[in-house]
Amino acid sequence: MPVKNATAVIGLAIAAAFGASLACAGPAGAEEVVVKIENFTFNPPEVTVKAGTTIKWENDDDIPHSVVEEATKFRSKPLDTGESFEMSFKDAGTVTYFCGLHPHMKGKITVTP
Repeated sequence: MPVKNATAVIGLAIAAAFGASLACAGPAGAEEVVVKIENFTFNPPEVTVKAGTTIKWENDDDIPHSVVEEATKFRSKPLDTGESFEMSFKDAGTVTYFCGLHPHMKGKITVTP
């Protein structure tokens, strides 16, 4: 393949990848943060996000876990391996949570304005 055609193919591949990433970005200003549940921990255990951010907890452990806010303002169902739970945080403040099945697992979210 001549060099100029290879350059065009590479350019198209980059453009396609860039377009795909834009399509996944969601509405302007919307953000999603992923917290992995693995090895009986929330990873990362503490996150700081802007108001309006959605947190998605994904269970990568081989047993069920849940996500429960300390004052029980929200509670997920038990999440089997591969399942997830999402919650949006609109108000500034601190949210602490734990696993309802394994209370030693704890996490914290700081929401900034």
